[in-house]
Amino acid sequence: MLTITGRSQPTCDGFTRRDVLRIGALGAGGLTLPQLLAAEQRAGIRNSNKAVIMVYMCGAPPHQDMYDLKMDAPSEIRGPFKPIKTNVPGIEICEHMPRLAKMMDKLIPIRSVYGSPSGAHDSYICYTGRPKPGEPRGGWPSVGSCVSSVLGPTQPAVPAFVGLAPDAGHPPYGSPGLPGFLGQGHAAFRPSGPVGNDMVLKGIDGNRLNDRRRLLNSFDRFRKHVDASAEMAGMTTLQSRAMDILTSSRLAKALDISDEDPKTIAMYGKGDPKKHADGAPLNLQHFLMARRLVEAGVRVVTLNFGRWDFHSNNHSELKNKYLPLWDQGVSALVQDLHDRGLADDVSVVTWGEFGRTPKINNKAGRDHWPQVGGALLAGGGMKTGQVIGSTDRLGGEPNDRPVHFGEVIATVYKQLGIDPNQTTVTDLQNRPRYLVDGKWKPMKELV
Repeated sequence: MLTITGRSQPTCDGFTRRDVLRIGALGAGGLTLPQLLAAEQRAGIRNSNKAVIMVYMCGAPPHQDMYDLKMDAPSEIRGPFKPIKTNVPGIEICEHMPRLAKMMDKLIPIRSVYGSPSGAHDSYICYTGRPKPGEPRGGWPSVGSCVSSVLGPTQPAVPAFVGLAPDAGHPPYGSPGLPGFLGQGHAAFRPSGPVGNDMVLKGIDGNRLNDRRRLLNSFDRFRKHVDASAEMAGMTTLQSRAMDILTSSRLAKALDISDEDPKTIAMYGKGDPKKHADGAPLNLQHFLMARRLVEAGVRVVTLNFGRWDFHSNNHSELKNKYLPLWDQGVSALVQDLHDRGLADDVSVVTWGEFGRTPKINNKAGRDHWPQVGGALLAGGGMKTGQVIGSTDRLGGEPNDRPVHFGEVIATVYKQLGIDPNQTTVTDLQNRPRYLVDGKWKPMKELV
């Protein structure tokens, strides 16, 4: 919570030194931001300009209707969609994703992702690469939390890990990736989640709080005053870093897309910002914010997109809304990263927790299918323009080159400059834990 109120020795904006010292409480249980930063400092900080944007497709998308169409299967399995050619000979994807088809040389569809422990909806395996059963006390930490622990922030004013997921009716759909046994010191900074709801500035009502420019101006006036009056001098280094994050214009500007070129904003589009049932919004502006955040120095950005749990009306939902928006958002992000010279440094990973049943049910939907699913990767200096893996004729089982979630996560770490099979983080029993299960290595096809 950010609360700027008080009584004694007010500044020109009505803020007191006591108020400055109270800024924080971003973590659970009243843990203050300086305490979070202290935990981060103990973990060690290293320099790197690499980053990852991970998109969790809440509820699990139908792999056989997107990147792995089965035209030789019976109609009750293949569905009504047809494949189209891409700009890479031999690779075809769904007809309702024409933008992605035109940039397949910049993409990597994976058609044989496996490893989901059950058919239960949970973002856990997407953000950790590990199943929940058998997890250590506290749980496995997500990629963002591990990167925060191992590398730390690129600069004090920018958190290492930002999650753009708003709260959802089904909590795993709203999770940005949990810190697990690493604790709240390495949890995601969530500007559109609980942190955003807890930010309260004296004299700014709800309508003005929604105006990021006025919020930024208020922060800047406050910061200038405390700097000029030397009231920061009595604060610890970590409290000063907390102030850096909460009052620096760098993070606020990254989240304010109004200064973007109108053509760039139009390229991304707006999408549908309202929440879908118990899932996440189809907010295309989150893709743009993600690019702006990594450009500002954030190492890991996660965003949750939609609710792909189509037990009924699967193909009409995909055709009329989901696939056109997905096609626009992902293609805009990938193209933008290339245009800005960020493609070699920023890895993009998009996926859900499992696949969908080969057979279409009597409600025109596809049900849960943990046996196999798909993913789409881009950037990060990876070898793009290729398909990894395949499924059988019905799209129900991995065939050639099964790819475990953990292999993709290991590859992400590798592209961030971290050796996933040698680097460890410490659990609650003070034992070192490798970032991925030892049997999973970075994918040789990609690095």
